[in-house]
Amino acid sequence: MSGMNSTPHGIRMIDVGGKPVTLRTARATARLRARPETIRRIRAGELEKGDAIATARLAAIMAAKRTSDIVPLCHPLPLDSVEASIGFEGADTVAVETTVRATARTGVEMEALAAAAAAALAIYDMCKSIDPDMQVERIRLEEKTGGIRGDYRRA
Repeated sequence: MSGMNSTPHGIRMIDVGGKPVTLRTARATARLRARPETIRRIRAGELEKGDAIATARLAAIMAAKRTSDIVPLCHPLPLDSVEASIGFEGADTVAVETTVRATARTGVEMEALAAAAAAALAIYDMCKSIDPDMQVERIRLEEKTGGIRGDYRRA
């Protein structure tokens, strides 16, 4: 197959073998908007399925570890740590923040984003029977460090 691209439509995993191994970090956020009564029940631990905050933290960790299984061209990475912070903004918003670290040849942005999304989705799943109007919003990278492209911080 000399001279031919053997992958469909030029899709390929990037070769990171020549990149240096460095400490990589990424921080991502997500928001879940819900009715104030739903937020009250999350805070009070009054959901039929149990503790939404603890479940969201676990979902974030699991998603970060399995990101390469759901994002097709993502490299599987040995993660050094995954942190998930779940808080509240006003009467109608759950705020998720995740931080992922790895000593690797490629960044952990996708792992942090997957973790933030999964945490918000876990809470959504636990509340969907009482609040079908919920919305997962603003899943975004806030900052990353490490690598040859340097650091990034959302302004």
